[in-house]
Amino acid sequence: MTKPEPVSFGQALRFWLKLGCISFGGPAGQIALMHAELVERRRWISEKRFLHALNYCMLLPGPEAQQLATYIGWLMHKTRGGIAAGALFVLPSLLLLILLSWIYLAFGQLPVVAAIFYGIKPAVTALVLHAAHRIGSRALKNTWLWGIAAAAFVGIFALGLPFPLILLLAALTGHFGARLAPQVFTLGSGQGAAGRGYGPALIDDDTPTPEHALFSRQRFALVLLGGLGAWLSVIGLLLGLYGWQGSLTQMAWFFTKAALLTFGGAYAVLPYVYQGAVEQQHWLSAAQMIDGLALGETTPGPLIMVVAFVGFVGGWVNQVAGPQALLLGGALAACVVTFFTFLPSFVFILAGGPLVEATHGQLRFTAPLTAITAAVVGVILNLALFFAWHVFWPQGFAAAPDLMSMLIALTALIALFRFKLGVLPLLAGCAGAGLLFKLLQ
Repeated sequence: MTKPEPVSFGQALRFWLKLGCISFGGPAGQIALMHAELVERRRWISEKRFLHALNYCMLLPGPEAQQLATYIGWLMHKTRGGIAAGALFVLPSLLLLILLSWIYLAFGQLPVVAAIFYGIKPAVTALVLHAAHRIGSRALKNTWLWGIAAAAFVGIFALGLPFPLILLLAALTGHFGARLAPQVFTLGSGQGAAGRGYGPALIDDDTPTPEHALFSRQRFALVLLGGLGAWLSVIGLLLGLYGWQGSLTQMAWFFTKAALLTFGGAYAVLPYVYQGAVEQQHWLSAAQMIDGLALGETTPGPLIMVVAFVGFVGGWVNQVAGPQALLLGGALAACVVTFFTFLPSFVFILAGGPLVEATHGQLRFTAPLTAITAAVVGVILNLALFFAWHVFWPQGFAAAPDLMSMLIALTALIALFRFKLGVLPLLAGCAGAGLLFKLLQ
């Protein structure tokens, strides 16, 4: 099998836009989708280098799937490729959430929308379980890595350990474990995608690091200064227009802090967002926060995009564009919140990417990351159980389970594992099942 033809920037743009439109299922589903498209089908990057980049993104605060897309886009087409990939991963979700948030506030909770959500939630549960299986089958190569995954699951599920601590313990296990048993933490045989039957990749295991991805102190400093300049420019503009106590300025400052605390994905930062947005700033109510989470679960893009809903409701309620322009105010606030939530992710990837590229293939760097990937499998399984608990027992374990939701989830799992059904047909079918069930009640 021959190596794929070089990919033009235009071809990559079309793919990143498509990915942003179909990236359902939370980070686990999004990462599995990128693996299927970029490693298995298109062969733009080898599995070993894909996992190496993923491990770095797992260490960072922020949405790891969006950061992974940014990283691969940067590796292929320099800075413009990274910015385009990361932005297009988020843009469809932002536009859709602005639309859905407007419908939610302007027209109330429509029964038909609730019925559609009823069918989609079990499908999302099935997608996360399926993704945990796919990532686990790639990352858990031996009994020791299975043990790390199991320990991570017990740590977060039973002991309530914070996600950053689980990452740290896994990294230490990989660091010291590689000295005692290096073969446990060695990824693959160095054969790249061809070693797994995918064929050679455009960026394979032995492909030299491109010039733009080589580490340079000057480039590192320029990226940091550029990110800081972008942050200061926008928050300075908001400060000049609205003052420090203005709603948009306060949102910018609050979500900058939230962006730096999102270790472990959206669910790890939701309590912080809830406390600040609901209890302190009163941008929205507790009930609205829960509804926003449901919207975030059922739209493409990172689940942390729920912050766009928070921003929209806050901008609408506080009439940031005036009482006659509620939609404009909500949309403006959603865009401000999204900008400050994702800006650090671009800086982390564009500044840190060259350092990561310099370490692929070096066991002393890769072993801790291999152990982290194994631990993340256990964390994803915990997330799947979290979904299942809230979907199948919406009233708590004391009440009867929702048998219809269980049936939809089971059907979705069979469709994914047995018939390899795509994400969009699966969600459409489950949404239709939920709508039909509610209409017949």
